[in-house]
Amino acid sequence: MDKLKLMKITNEVRKDIVTAVHSAKAGHPGGSLSAAEILTYLYFEEMDIDPKNPGKDDRDRFVLSKGHIAPGLYSVLAERGYFPKEDLVTLRHTGSYLQGHPDMKQIPGVDMSSGSLGQGISAAVGMAIAAKLSGASYRVYTMLGDGEIQEGQVWEASMLAAHRRLDNLTVIVDNNNLQIDGEVDKVNSPYPIDKKFEAFNFHVINIDGNDFDQIESAFKEARTVKGQPTAIIAKTLKGKGVSFMENAASWHGKAPNDEEYKIAMADLEKAGEALCQM
Repeated sequence: MDKLKLMKITNEVRKDIVTAVHSAKAGHPGGSLSAAEILTYLYFEEMDIDPKNPGKDDRDRFVLSKGHIAPGLYSVLAERGYFPKEDLVTLRHTGSYLQGHPDMKQIPGVDMSSGSLGQGISAAVGMAIAAKLSGASYRVYTMLGDGEIQEGQVWEASMLAAHRRLDNLTVIVDNNNLQIDGEVDKVNSPYPIDKKFEAFNFHVINIDGNDFDQIESAFKEARTVKGQPTAIIAKTLKGKGVSFMENAASWHGKAPNDEEYKIAMADLEKAGEALCQM
């Protein structure tokens, strides 16, 4: 798929995110928006998956370790055809299968229930070990937040991943430098993130996580790595695409009101029109 088409899909994903969170009157738009390019690339280009057969044995697996950005994952799954886009407006509503955090028992395409920070990467490591033990060819991907990697369990899992030489595992850190309490480097700095993963014997790639050329290059490089897991440190812009949400920690976990929703959708409509002119 060419880059322009991926950019157009990503813009639709961003509209879906804002619409779902606005409808729910709750949720996490900032980190969902920052991760939109990477999630789109994973589900439309990188992973071997089949929306018509979500549970096929040889599918690639994805674990959203920072499960609170469920609106981002759900929007990509809907755009990819796992379930109707119309269902996104039921996010967090009573009786909806689209809960505030991903639920593998209810949502097609979700490989692991997640949301308790730090635990998702452990599940992904377990999946990658299972593939090695069974001789399966599937690859495992997991996305963490830069605030999430303050959790000690992340590093226990990383130690095991390297020890088991899990070259079928790719860890992505969405490094937007903002968490619920403010700037990551001021709350409890994890920097330098790349050097930490290198110290745990990961192959490390630093990229602009909102740039499809760099995203594509990173995932292609990860596939060539043998004998060690890969960590992609993706520098992103929190709230990307919505003018008043960009680089604002206050939009980590709140929904836009009706007026803010109109402004956000106007921003994204304008971006979509610009893409159509390219």
